Amino acid sequence: MNGQSQEEINVLQLMLHGHLVGYLAGFKNGRNVLSIADEFKNNPERPTLSLITHPKFPNSDKVMSEPWAKNQRLHPLLSNLLPEGSLRELIAQGLKVHVDNEFHILSYLGEDLPGALIATPMEPEDVPDKVLKAHGKAKAVKLEKGVQENKFSLAGVQMKFSMKEKDGRYNLSKGDVLGDWIIKTPSTKYKDVPLNEYTAMSLAALAGVDIPEIKLVEPDKLENLPQINLPDEKLAFAIKRFDRNEDIRVHMEDFAQVLVKHPHEKYTSASYENIGKVIYDYSGDGLADAQQFARRLLVNILLANGDAHLKNWSLLYADQVTPRLSPAYDIVTTKVYITDEKKYALNLGKTKEWYTVTMAHFQSWAEKSGIPWRAIKPHLNDTMEKARILWPEALKDLPMNDKHKAGLRDHWGQLKADFKIGSP
Repeated sequence: MNGQSQEEINVLQLMLHGHLVGYLAGFKNGRNVLSIADEFKNNPERPTLSLITHPKFPNSDKVMSEPWAKNQRLHPLLSNLLPEGSLRELIAQGLKVHVDNEFHILSYLGEDLPGALIATPMEPEDVPDKVLKAHGKAKAVKLEKGVQENKFSLAGVQMKFSMKEKDGRYNLSKGDVLGDWIIKTPSTKYKDVPLNEYTAMSLAALAGVDIPEIKLVEPDKLENLPQINLPDEKLAFAIKRFDRNEDIRVHMEDFAQVLVKHPHEKYTSASYENIGKVIYDYSGDGLADAQQFARRLLVNILLANGDAHLKNWSLLYADQVTPRLSPAYDIVTTKVYITDEKKYALNLGKTKEWYTVTMAHFQSWAEKSGIPWRAIKPHLNDTMEKARILWPEALKDLPMNDKHKAGLRDHWGQLKADFKIGSP
């Protein structure tokens, strides 16, 4: 009788840099529970899973002492590792699971997640009794992980894939092969997005923003892609993964994870002051990273990027423990695609308006973030000097299409005097 009443669970083992983090139990009704292993939470030398578990973070012991239980969606730390939108639909369709079944999607993607966490389905006989007893003597069952056959089609806005580069060709990473590039295919909704992103990222680098290696890649060099609809465009955008060093995983987390927010909260649940304060207070070099963050905030305004939400800022743990601001990514001139767009993603100095923001708003941002303004202003001045001197000429030779270039130049002319670029 007892055997019949036992609840069946699938279990994923979570590992980070060879350390057992814990066990994620998935129930048939969609409930999921992450239990942090005692050997992880009791190890003062543990690698950093998230800033909230860092030994120096307030209440980190308390955070890890109780199981993290959720329904359907995983805990934000895990939920934010999964793709959104069309790519998620593509994967869910191939696995024949609901798009909100995050446990199964994580189990499928668990070998090549962002950062260094690895999630592996466990054989029932390998699940520790302690884990089963924690769930009322639950019964572990084998997870049918599912196999993507790539025999399906889905219209996509813009797809991005983790791929392995070899001899100038890019293969979709599978199994234990780690992708070292993120490839973004052309969008079926917006024109020339790869050219736009390559141009915006290149301009950002000229203004002193730290970016990874980027390339434009012909689609015929991309191998084993699923059957997706692609427009008649000649180039995809490629960005080197900074969470990979050859075949070594480097841990990272985006700021939705850091602030424990689900992906749907990425525009509404925090401000740039919140991010700035975390960076300044907890980074291994808080001042240098805050200065770089301020530079990027300004560059996003100058480039009319309205999409710099929580998931587009990350911390990187290169030494496995210490957080540092990661290189920049996902900088796109969004204004050329969105009619009458005039706002950036999160509040900065009580405004989101591109065409009202001034240096005074940045001073307010710095003060509210607890960062010395005298240490920030020279970096903003340097950003403006580089942009005004280098960008107008550089834009001529960059691959953004002419209509988008005209839109960007028009944007420069509408900015307040502090940030205007071009003829007065």
